[in-house]
Amino acid sequence: MSAETVTIERLAAGGDGVGHLADGVTVFVPRAAPGDVVRLTGIVRRRRHAFARVGELVAAGEGRVAPRCAHFRDDGCGGCQWQHLASEAQRAAKARLVGDALRRIGKLAVNDPRLMESPDAFGYRGTITLTVAGRGGGRFAGFHREGGAEVFPLERCEIAAEPLNALWAALRPALRALPEGDDVRLALRATPEGALHVMVRGGDTAWMGAPALDAAARAAGFAPTVWWQPAGGAVRRMAGPEADAAAAAFEQVNAAVAAALREDVLASLPAVGRVLDLYAGAGAVGLALAARGCDVATVEVDARAVRATKARAAERGLRLRAVAAKVEDVLAGLLPADAVVANPPRTGLEAAASAALAAAPPARLVYVSCDPATLARDLARLGATAARLTALRAYDMFPQTSHVETLAVLDREPEPAR
Repeated sequence: MSAETVTIERLAAGGDGVGHLADGVTVFVPRAAPGDVVRLTGIVRRRRHAFARVGELVAAGEGRVAPRCAHFRDDGCGGCQWQHLASEAQRAAKARLVGDALRRIGKLAVNDPRLMESPDAFGYRGTITLTVAGRGGGRFAGFHREGGAEVFPLERCEIAAEPLNALWAALRPALRALPEGDDVRLALRATPEGALHVMVRGGDTAWMGAPALDAAARAAGFAPTVWWQPAGGAVRRMAGPEADAAAAAFEQVNAAVAAALREDVLASLPAVGRVLDLYAGAGAVGLALAARGCDVATVEVDARAVRATKARAAERGLRLRAVAAKVEDVLAGLLPADAVVANPPRTGLEAAASAALAAAPPARLVYVSCDPATLARDLARLGATAARLTALRAYDMFPQTSHVETLAVLDREPEPAR
């Protein structure tokens, strides 16, 4: 098949550029920028659309820039989708993706939201998770290539906080100490307070290599807490300083933007009354609400996080009910409430959770979403209208990627007078 040349018109959810083939079929092209004129290669046609790659950049769009990361350029790293886009172009695209989803899927008459930018476009990630590959002395760890299962060896990650890159450089020579197995992961975390964590997950047998990792880190001047979570087992500390396993597991990727989002969530919630904190994680929002004097119940499926929430509430003398369960299994029994805050995973609210909220709607629902499409779907399920969607904001939690966080506030209309 002869190559086709197309002009990229916009960016789609997921990050691909969108253009049209000569016969009018929509084509999705990774790592393309609006305004690019590209000669395509590897065109794969489906029933109603097609996929292709950039074979040659004929002319660059206005927002295209040279990527900073060698892995993005040379290894096709799948961690970032938009390092070839200027920051201004990324932010404009993210606001439009949120607005488009709410208009198209949610049937809401809304403008694109205001987007809070990240203070740092690079070096902001407080957590990176690497996949371990190879055997014995040939072991390496890295990220997956874009669109595939292949792993490439990571040298440094340009969006990771610099302490993580330095820690990774210290640990790389000691990878033989990691457990053997087909699904071993290595997560590095730096907390806003400066503490470092090394989380090893998986392995076929008991892991005895933590001292070697600890020694490699200490030789470079680091003192991380080393954790191990065997397949199907609980997290355990293997070396390094005492630390809170739940806090390490639920650390936010971009601490500065996460703090701003959390403040906006709290500002959107009442100072008194009964509040449900759904998908609560380590309970930061619920604990803050309890400190105000709200009657708070948190729901989180991770039992470790629930135990940590209870422990922190006890330490601070706060009254709070922390429930370890799936939200959809217990929500109906916890309603009614004056306000509900929900921060579900990318899949959004389960249908049973949406049904429970629709049957007993709180006066205010504060919804934090990491996927505009599922946010729009859930707002439609909840019967939102433009009049009831009283606030909509977006947050650039993950610069250089197509991901965007959104805060939506729904207010129930008062019952008509009788």
